Amino acid sequence: MALSDQLPALIGVVIGSLGSYMTQSLTERRRWKRQRDERWDEKRFETYGRYANALKAQLRIAQRIGAGLGFSDVVDPLGRDEGLSLLAEAESNRATEWESVLLVGDAATIAAARSWHEMVWTIELLIREGPVDAAMWTKAHRLASAARDAFYVSARGDLGINGSPPPPGQWPRQWRAELSG
Repeated sequence: MALSDQLPALIGVVIGSLGSYMTQSLTERRRWKRQRDERWDEKRFETYGRYANALKAQLRIAQRIGAGLGFSDVVDPLGRDEGLSLLAEAESNRATEWESVLLVGDAATIAAARSWHEMVWTIELLIREGPVDAAMWTKAHRLASAARDAFYVSARGDLGINGSPPPPGQWPRQWRAELSG
């Protein structure tokens, strides 16, 4: 057989091999990208969760100090001196988690997280600088709650979680009025 007779078959084999290689290469690239995206989604989820928990712990201590000052947010009051020490430790933990948010978060979620922790700082300042009245205390908590909700909306969007988050709660709860009404 002459080379000219075998040339179409040889060209077909080369084209088939190139097509197979290209298809496999694209498939592997897509698989790698999907796995990388899944790893980063998981990392962002963990980071956002740790940050939220750190900030909630900080807020919880501030609320306990507030209860010690006479505000009825929580039932387990904490003395100011002991509370401020715990608050400093909680702030240090929050600041550590913040660095991870800065590394993996998108711009909108970072901005929402910053707004939330600034509102928690406002509550801390009320405790540290005092005196504070009940209306100011309640307003600061409502603003912190709204900032928290905005953080969760943004984080859910960044993570591609469909659906709306639960509606924001009312703070402080007026449970006595609800039960007697």
